[in-house]
Amino acid sequence: MATHEGNPTARVDSWIWAVRLTKTRSQAATACRAGHVRVNGERAKPAQPVKPGDEVRLFHAGRERVVKVRQVLTKRVGAPVAAEAYVDNSPPPPPREHVALAGVRDRGAGRPTKRERRELDQLRGIRPS
Repeated sequence: MATHEGNPTARVDSWIWAVRLTKTRSQAATACRAGHVRVNGERAKPAQPVKPGDEVRLFHAGRERVVKVRQVLTKRVGAPVAAEAYVDNSPPPPPREHVALAGVRDRGAGRPTKRERRELDQLRGIRPS
């Protein structure tokens, strides 16, 4: 753990992984490189340092997480300890019934017919042009 002007710091990808917001550190680094991580409103590279008081926004698994860093961790810890390392200000996940249903086809069913495609588009809420 490095110190930045007397405050302990850690890499943002390492911290996201350590507090269990992503399953692997490489997922955290990939999210940073893709622009899905912001620290204090700025796009973050994987090696950007985070310190207590920073706000980290992560868009992962179809959901945005907004957390405020309370404690800097570099090693992965258990879930109860990880939950104490940040304050979760994330918006609540959408209710299950509001999640859009995607048309599911059997594997190997081939290309949809015109009628099936229209039904799939209707399920997805796509209007014909």
